[in-house]
Amino acid sequence: MTSGDSWWTPLTPRLHVVGAEDPVQVTDSLSPTGMSYVARLDGESMADVDGVFTQFWEHLRLPSYFGWNWDALSDCLRDLHWLQAERYLVVISRAEDVLSETPDERGTFFQVIARATASWANAPAKVGVGIPFNVVLLCARENLHLLGREVSAFETA
Repeated sequence: MTSGDSWWTPLTPRLHVVGAEDPVQVTDSLSPTGMSYVARLDGESMADVDGVFTQFWEHLRLPSYFGWNWDALSDCLRDLHWLQAERYLVVISRAEDVLSETPDERGTFFQVIARATASWANAPAKVGVGIPFNVVLLCARENLHLLGREVSAFETA
């Protein structure tokens, strides 16, 4: 859950809380050889549920049958057959702003994300290890501890 962990592994942690101004290791951020998909979402545009769905719709190119609800987002994030890649990375800048207008939905959001990362980690891969699907939450340094604590409640093994 910190910048010292590889962003390209199916092993835990798969949710990474990183200070937006903090330096990161090059090996953490560079993708291994092969097909990778990186989506960069803007947490400031995700202040409400519709904003969350819109950011995922636009940046992960969700299919037309996406149902614009939490179950549909969960299903789509655990599938991604329309994005042919060997590994996935979702980067959310200003992550502390996600669902700031509807904070009661934040738990559902982190649960959906954690479920997706765990599902990919357990998906069959060519080498017998799961498929990397990691989420990097970039936030202001003063929000690192609070956001990290919030996310750790949903990180699954």
